[in-house]
Amino acid sequence: MLSQTVEYALRAVVYLASVSPDAQTTNEIGKATQVPLAYLSKVLQGLRQEGILKSQRGVGGGISLVRTPEELTILDVVNAVEPLGRITTCPLGLAAHGAHLCPLHKRMDDAIQVMEQAFRSTTLTEVLADPNPSIPLSNIRAPLCGSGTTPPMKKK
Repeated sequence: MLSQTVEYALRAVVYLASVSPDAQTTNEIGKATQVPLAYLSKVLQGLRQEGILKSQRGVGGGISLVRTPEELTILDVVNAVEPLGRITTCPLGLAAHGAHLCPLHKRMDDAIQVMEQAFRSTTLTEVLADPNPSIPLSNIRAPLCGSGTTPPMKKK
């Protein structure tokens, strides 16, 4: 349902949210997220243009989040690269339907609305703090019991 571009964008921002606020290079992001560099560059450019990321050239430069992980939602990232398309009028252009969606398209739009709300209410911090023993983008498993916080991703 979501495109590969959205998946790659989410991987990139989750990675950036999981490491220190220091800027990361495209190569570091690509290695950690397993996104091909050419595709990643395009995705990162889109995220920069939409104000999700910033980049700095030179020594110590790289890419970092503009907003904190507490402020940034999954929906922000999705909408930056490929906005969810709500169905507001008949996709077939049937004049008899107009803004009154048929039962099929109404249910499709209802599903998109549920996904949109779930993404709107989920911040990057929540994703990273999830008690699931699998750490996002990491081969390392979190401890099954402990403080309830997710350890930061380790750089290779």
